[in-house]
Amino acid sequence: METSNKPYKWGKTEALQQGRRGFLTLLVGLAFLSSGFAEAQTRDVRLLALGDSLTAGYGLPARAGFPAKLEAALRAKGRAVTVINGGVSGDTSAGGLARLDWILADKPTHAIVELGANDGLRGLDPKQMEANLGGIIVKLKAAGVTVLLTGMRAPPNFGSAYTQAFNDVFARLAERHKVAFYPFFLDGVAANPQLNQADGIHPNEAGVNTVIERILPAVLSLLAQS
Repeated sequence: METSNKPYKWGKTEALQQGRRGFLTLLVGLAFLSSGFAEAQTRDVRLLALGDSLTAGYGLPARAGFPAKLEAALRAKGRAVTVINGGVSGDTSAGGLARLDWILADKPTHAIVELGANDGLRGLDPKQMEANLGGIIVKLKAAGVTVLLTGMRAPPNFGSAYTQAFNDVFARLAERHKVAFYPFFLDGVAANPQLNQADGIHPNEAGVNTVIERILPAVLSLLAQS
């Protein structure tokens, strides 16, 4: 039987079917990519507020504390974020470092580190505080957590040398570890009687509102990092 070396010519029907198959393959591929993108966009964002009484919401109902109000403010901006309350009243930087491992079990994706106020109130060594906070940042970053470090200011009763040494710790840590930095957690609230509870230390609900208003841009910038 003779065979022809002439190339096979597709008929119109076969070409149409082949074109349809190619188009369907393209659609399936696009659907897969779209699904992956949507999953990435809706992935659970979990923001840890690791701190002391200032993040724990000392003296306030849970709805009026920093974590609840921050979560509400973020959701009002269209950000579906769960804020984890990692605040413990009276905690120092050493306490925060000691309990960090079990907090990481909550799988945060981002973290605000607000510690140091109690170190300052007790006159603890700023060098040790720096080592503790540095250890916290290292552990968070190793767990894939994006960090915002907030600064604190020492009370003036331990003298100017202590105050300077204490206050300098936070910016230095942020620079060393290349993390986002918010200079003073109580910006606009500290020493304002109208924004603090009777003890003059802990923000009242209006004070928390001010903290949220001022820190929110830094938190939104943090969440934009992945």
